[in-house]
Amino acid sequence: MGEQSRMSTENYPSDETLAATRREINEIDQKLLELLNRRLDIVRTLHEHKVRAGLPLRDMAREESMVEQLVEANTGTLSPAGVRRFFTHLLDLIREEIHGA
Repeated sequence: MGEQSRMSTENYPSDETLAATRREINEIDQKLLELLNRRLDIVRTLHEHKVRAGLPLRDMAREESMVEQLVEANTGTLSPAGVRRFFTHLLDLIREEIHGA
């Protein structure tokens, strides 16, 4: 653990706001992990179907359309570029997991 990390936790060991916020972040991270694994399982099933059916494995137009729909649907504080970057990385990660990169 770096000096900065040690200092930040040692200086505020009884800060309930800090502890509560970290718990909330941990809960969100757990939910994200569950959803990521669920998405991977679904995409893996779709991938197997496409292989059996002789369908193309990747649909670039679908990927681009999906990302743009998510950019448009975003009502939060994440920037459009952030939405694009996150989902582009997610698609890359899912492909790597399925193809064993």
